Amino acid sequence: MMSVSLTPAAAERVKQYLSETPGGIGLSFSVRKSGCSGWTYAIDIATEARDGEQVFNSHGVDVRVPEAALAQLQGTVIDFVSQGLNQQFQFKNPRVTGECGCGESFTTAEEQA
Repeated sequence: MMSVSLTPAAAERVKQYLSETPGGIGLSFSVRKSGCSGWTYAIDIATEARDGEQVFNSHGVDVRVPEAALAQLQGTVIDFVSQGLNQQFQFKNPRVTGECGCGESFTTAEEQA
């Protein structure tokens, strides 16, 4: 089975967020309908375990993904990039087959089938 993983830089950033979040147990990673291409990433600090989620440990961080989002997210690598004053998470998702022009939403092969 494929998983969702973090780069070392992303894991360090998430660990920092976890240390600042009372009750933080990991990274919640999902998708929601949005934008012109259909899906956008939803990322947050998880504070409770939820039924129906897969947990992938990556560099000491639990990445919690709802089973309903696995079709769009399996194989994704989450990175944390700093460029000048800008810092952001970036997603390398092998399932993405198209993105909108602004880069805020994406489509996967599952929707195009």
